[in-house]
Amino acid sequence: MASKRAPAILTARPKFHPCQLATAPRTISTYGYEQAKALTFAEHGEPSKVLKLHGHSISPAHGSLITLRFLASPINPADINQIQGVYPSKPVFTTSLSTSSPIAVGGNEGVAEVIGVGSGVKTVAKGDWVIMKGPSFGTWRTHAQTDESSVFPIADKSGLTPIQAGTVSINPTTAYRMLKYPSSSLQPGEWFIQNGANSGVGRSAIQFGKLWGLKSINVVRDRDSGIEELKKELQELGADVVVTDTELAAPKFKEKVMSWTDEGREPIRLGLNCVGGKTATNLAKYLSPNADMVTYGAMSKQPFALPAAALIFKNINFGGFWVSKWGKENPDARKKTIEEILGLMKEGKFKDTPVDEVKWDHETKGDTLIDAVQGTLEGYRKGKSVFVFGDP
Repeated sequence: MASKRAPAILTARPKFHPCQLATAPRTISTYGYEQAKALTFAEHGEPSKVLKLHGHSISPAHGSLITLRFLASPINPADINQIQGVYPSKPVFTTSLSTSSPIAVGGNEGVAEVIGVGSGVKTVAKGDWVIMKGPSFGTWRTHAQTDESSVFPIADKSGLTPIQAGTVSINPTTAYRMLKYPSSSLQPGEWFIQNGANSGVGRSAIQFGKLWGLKSINVVRDRDSGIEELKKELQELGADVVVTDTELAAPKFKEKVMSWTDEGREPIRLGLNCVGGKTATNLAKYLSPNADMVTYGAMSKQPFALPAAALIFKNINFGGFWVSKWGKENPDARKKTIEEILGLMKEGKFKDTPVDEVKWDHETKGDTLIDAVQGTLEGYRKGKSVFVFGDP
């Protein structure tokens, strides 16, 4: 969580106000004040209506404070929900960004470089790359100042790109932990089935499953074109089977499942659901007795009916997973998981999720950034939108 301590007022040159300096061509003043910009909102609502690009100055770090320059920050569905006011994790509204009324900064995930440290800082150093320890930090900004306790450093950033480090803590971590779901204890040769398979979590689950000897049935949404190309793409990542919602709902799909799983001798022990609605209900039908069905999202915004047979005769366990809550309760395990995934990235064993880079430098206009956020709600995209910052 960002420090609520208001930055000192620049008094050395009184003819300038600190906020005016945010429009200057340099991103740092002669007197050491970083000139920051952030996508902020003062009230909940649709991103296109409530987001504003706000400029402010950041005084030199002191005590246990550190100054950060962001490198990459993704736009996740949870970020949008938080702006809309429908997400359990609430944003931090503060006046510490030189405003008279409280505002919050959007974004929950990202990676930043430490560019300034106070005299009492012990856990990070200038030049380190750091990841936020918890949600609601506000990562859609060029710079931030916070206490060192709010972040943890990446032990070895060599061989990593900012996008890899900036997108590791939510989607890949969610997939990793769900495949390690405590009661499932999946063994090599066993299956899991998932919807939303071409999402960031879905692609991650496919790759981890392949690495660990698991097999997967992957469900994607029907689309007007490009479905065969998408199926091939996911199969190249390690998917054993890729089908559409329509194929999953077909009466003869059970016969196909039986053929894939050696007439059911290879159990489907885990289902991963981020869609809800009829697709989730259909997914549950193919789970083996005593399997787990884990819900981590609700993209369709539709509830799903629990099949009575799954409860009575199969004893399916329906549960949920929220990576933010898990990370807060298990900070050491979260850090270890992230480090393991970053290690796989370095070794070339884990491929990045396709991204749509949104360049953010000193000249980028607010409308461009706001349109990128709003655009994540509309139609099919070629990849996850990620703010990539320039102008150090």
